[in-house]
Order: sequence, then C-alpha cells, then structure tokens
Amino acid sequence: MKWENMQEVRAIKKLVNLLYIALGFLFMGLGMLGIVLPVLPTTPLLLLALFFFVKGSKRFEAWFRETKVYKKYLQDFIRDNSMTVKQKVILNLFADSMILIAFIMVDKAYVRAILLAVVLYKWYYFITKIKTIHPPEKN
Repeated sequence: MKWENMQEVRAIKKLVNLLYIALGFLFMGLGMLGIVLPVLPTTPLLLLALFFFVKGSKRFEAWFRETKVYKKYLQDFIRDNSMTVKQKVILNLFADSMILIAFIMVDKAYVRAILLAVVLYKWYYFITKIKTIHPPEKN
C-alpha cells in the first residue's frame, strides 16, 4: 500500500471515530433529556451513547462509564441485566407508541399481526428475562 493511501485510510478512520464520538454525545444528551422528559426513553438512548463511545474512543468510553448518568441508569442493566419497574414500563410504552404508529399506517392484516406479536413478545421478554430491581431509597 502506498504511503498516501495509508494516510487517507488513517484520515478516514479519524473522521469516523469523530463521528462516533459526536453521536455518543448526541445520544447522551438525548438520554439526559429523557431523565426529565418522560416521552424520551433514557436507557436505550444512553445505551446508544455507550455504543458510539466504545466505537469512537477508549478515552471517551472510560469517561462515560465514570459519569453519574451512566452509573445511575445503565450500570445495573449492563452488569446484571436488571432494570426498575419504572424503567421497564417507560421503555416499553415508548416502543409501543412507535409500533402503534406503524400499526395504524399499515393496511395489511399479516403485518399488523406481526407487530402485535412483537409487542407481546417484547413485554414477555421484559417481564420474564430482565430482572426487576427496586430503586435505591432516597435519604
């Protein structure tokens, strides 16, 4: 490989990493908005932020894992696949509202049946496969 091509590859990788980091901050910001706005699902947005930080930079990943937001909203889920009842309900209701839009817009009965099956399986999975924890009591 020519020297110029290697430099181009490095420049492209750097740009892609910067894009991942920018997306990490975008989803972190949206996740933080979700803390105060009940219509935004905090946990999946913060999971996306973590994903993009992991892809973009070890330094930003390490920084994000040390934030209070990560520790409060993601650490338990990532460590032992657990969520509070409130987190489960908010996440599922948000997902259900998105699926409902598709359900309303589609005329095909078999597509509606598939969407309904997805909703039912999603609720089954969250109830039976993700451990429910109680939030820490405030002093």
